[in-house]
Amino acid sequence: MTLQVLLPSGIFTAKTAVLRLVAETRAGAFGLLPQRLDCVAALTPGILSYETKADGEVFLAVDEGVLVKTGPDVSVSVRRALGGTDLGQLREAVEREFLTRDEHEQRTRQVMAKLETGFLRRLAAVQHE
Repeated sequence: MTLQVLLPSGIFTAKTAVLRLVAETRAGAFGLLPQRLDCVAALTPGILSYETKADGEVFLAVDEGVLVKTGPDVSVSVRRALGGTDLGQLREAVEREFLTRDEHEQRTRQVMAKLETGFLRRLAAVQHE
């Protein structure tokens, strides 16, 4: 299989001759082998692993995104990704970087929604006067 991990800013990694791949979704982890049928999966923040003969098993910390497998090509589009050799450090990075940022973004969205709602109420009140 060929694997491309894509970020909004460009290609994070591109590999050929990938023997297997494991990704995390809300339903749990699942694996891909070269002969698996085409699929699409929504990824959650977690560890993506793949194996090649040249590199052995490689681990990437990825943020939420989408995985698409079409034939021998696998594309993973995520907001952020980190590479590393220590699986424990990558898991900590996921928890520290990705999950805490998501909580902050949720709070920001909630505040923005409240501001928008207040603005619309005031605008509606002005129009009724």
